[in-house]
Amino acid sequence: MENLNLNIKTGLVFCGLIFVFNLNAQDKTINTDNKSNTEKEVVSKNKIMLIPFENKMYLSEIDAKINQESKLSAKQIKAVMRDGMNEQLYKKLKAKMNVVDMIDDTTKTKKDLENIYQYLSYQYQKTPNQENYKAPSNEKEVKNIDKGQLAVETVSDSRFMNAKLKNATLVPYLTNKYKTNLYLFINELDIKSVNSIPGDFSSSANRKIIVHYTIYTYDAKEINSGIAEVNMPSNVNNPTKIINSYFSLVADLIVSRLNKALVGK
Repeated sequence: MENLNLNIKTGLVFCGLIFVFNLNAQDKTINTDNKSNTEKEVVSKNKIMLIPFENKMYLSEIDAKINQESKLSAKQIKAVMRDGMNEQLYKKLKAKMNVVDMIDDTTKTKKDLENIYQYLSYQYQKTPNQENYKAPSNEKEVKNIDKGQLAVETVSDSRFMNAKLKNATLVPYLTNKYKTNLYLFINELDIKSVNSIPGDFSSSANRKIIVHYTIYTYDAKEINSGIAEVNMPSNVNNPTKIINSYFSLVADLIVSRLNKALVGK
């Protein structure tokens, strides 16, 4: 009889532990969902303007290979890549917030895009650390005297092409017209053949897609910038596959960094 009572008590304690564990698990799930919903709400309140790179800011070492497969001219390849990068970013951003794509409706945005380019300047700056992001600052050249000659110290740190607006009234104008509070500049698109020499279009060379970008708020605060890059196999020369399979990965990376900047994590 004592054994029976002991077994009953043991069973009740065990059931109680399971019940408490389940309650804790449910509470944890609820808290996670609430936190996730809060983050989504923070991000979704924004409206972002997507600004494509200027034609002169496209640098590719594989266009000869793309031409062989697609028969597109150099000008056409550049246009396809420019549109494709914006297309992938638009898709990823649209799932999170409202987006104004400055090449989506050229009749409406052409003049404003021209004005943006007119007042845009570029600076090579030290690539920010994405793990502990801080906007890059203007750096002073370090000058030394070597054997009576003025020498400027070279900097070996990774660099990226950053976008700077020269007209202080441009962003307020865009904000008022488009109701946007975020601005994503695609500053430069590079497609490189890694470990190759210039002019060597060997199919054995690996590739790297590199996008230089800057994200500003309506009050000209730089909340994220740098380089987003992905590797690409050497046998991929179809523009559609490059865009859908690899530009999409670059877009994912940029959007994830934007999300992190907005939610403060």
